[in-house]
Amino acid sequence: MKRILVSVAMAVGAAAAFGQTQAAAPAAAVPAGPPKIAVINVDRLVTDSALGKEAFARVKKIADSKKEEGDKLTKELRDMEQKLADQGASLADDKKEALQKTYQEKAIAFKRFQDDAQRSLDEAQKKELEELQKRVMPVITQVGKERGFTLIFNKFQSGLVYADDAVDVTDDVLKRFNTTVAVPAAAPAGAAAPRPTPNPNSAAAKPTPKKPN
Repeated sequence: MKRILVSVAMAVGAAAAFGQTQAAAPAAAVPAGPPKIAVINVDRLVTDSALGKEAFARVKKIADSKKEEGDKLTKELRDMEQKLADQGASLADDKKEALQKTYQEKAIAFKRFQDDAQRSLDEAQKKELEELQKRVMPVITQVGKERGFTLIFNKFQSGLVYADDAVDVTDDVLKRFNTTVAVPAAAPAGAAAPRPTPNPNSAAAKPTPKKPN
């Protein structure tokens, strides 16, 4: 249960940080003075909010169901192991071989079940987190604007959750990058272009044989 909660909380923080650009509205003038920064406890959005509790309950229900099924399969494998240990020496070779084959098949099926169960749980978490992110981001943005915050960070991950567009300098950096670093330096005026080095295996680099007189 604790592992699920941690996974949900971490993923909410990552998803919120990723989605903040789409959620932010166009900003007006750059605010005067230093930026006003806040923090938000993403864990509490999951554990204390009504929607977070509902999402966690749905994920936990799936996890509990998979655990119950996994415990049943584990008991079957252990019972077969015990039977092989207790009766293996007294069983006929063909019966012992059949029992070992059945055990191996169940062990493979159990491993496949574990993989499928983890995949189902991951997909359920992702679905719940995406829905939770979609519902909470407008609220975070609204609170940030009403309180005059420039930036809001995740308290535990230091990830950016909300940013006022007024502090976004991406366009300025991109313009300077495209006009300076990203542009190859021009060759000095009057400089001769470097002559290409001939390929010794090419026909042009080989001497033309003379015709015999």
